[in-house]
Amino acid sequence: MTETETELRVSKIKNGTVIDHVTAGEALRVLAILDIDGSGGETVSLGINVPSDRLGRKDIVKVEGRELSQGEVDVLSLIAPDATINIVREYEVVEKARVERPSDVRDVLQCPNSSCITNAGEPVITEFEVLDEGVRCRYCDTIIRDHLTDHIQT
Repeated sequence: MTETETELRVSKIKNGTVIDHVTAGEALRVLAILDIDGSGGETVSLGINVPSDRLGRKDIVKVEGRELSQGEVDVLSLIAPDATINIVREYEVVEKARVERPSDVRDVLQCPNSSCITNAGEPVITEFEVLDEGVRCRYCDTIIRDHLTDHIQT
C-alpha cells in the first residue's frame, strides 16, 4: 500500500468546529463538556488515538453546525491544553487558534461544595480561579482537581 492509501480520511464539514490536537483518549470527555449526546441533531465525527507529528497520538472532534462559545473553549482548555480550534464556514477554515488556559472561568462550572453561596439559590455567578492542580472556587476555596466534566453547568 502507498502512503496515500493508509492515510486517515475524514470528510470535511461545511460549517462548524473542528477541535484538533486533543489529548489522546479525551474526545469523549470533550463531547461531554460540549453537552453533545446526539439529542441536539449535530453531526459529529471523531478520530480517536490517531497519529500526530506534534503529540505522537491525538484525538480529533468535528462538530457540524456548531461554533463554540468562549466559555466552552475555556473549559476545554483545562482538559485539552494542546487543542486547536478551527471554525469552518462553507468548507473553509475561517478562524484557527490554539486554546489558551484562562486565569479564571465564570458561569461554566458548578461548585461541588453544597454550602457554597453559589449553591444557596442566590443570584451569584460561579467563578473559579485556574490553578496548575485544578480550579478553585473564588467564594469558598473548594478545589476541583479531577472530573471537571462532572461540574459543568447545564
